[in-house]
Amino acid sequence: FVLTGTLPTLSRDDAKKKIISSGGKVSSSVSKNTSYVLAGENPGSKYDDAQKLGVQIIDEAQFLKII
Repeated sequence: FVLTGTLPTLSRDDAKKKIISSGGKVSSSVSKNTSYVLAGENPGSKYDDAQKLGVQIIDEAQFLKII
């Protein structure tokens, strides 16, 4: 997972803890090996990178369903 933007209800730390406790990994940059980009409000260049690489972009609601 890569996180970008401001999430509606979760802090970044809370989201990272949920990912790690579920066996996932958190990265600071998007690559072809990234499974998901968790995007909130005002996403930055990571959002654009994910689009270019065809990485799945999800919002907080989708994230909470996956986790």
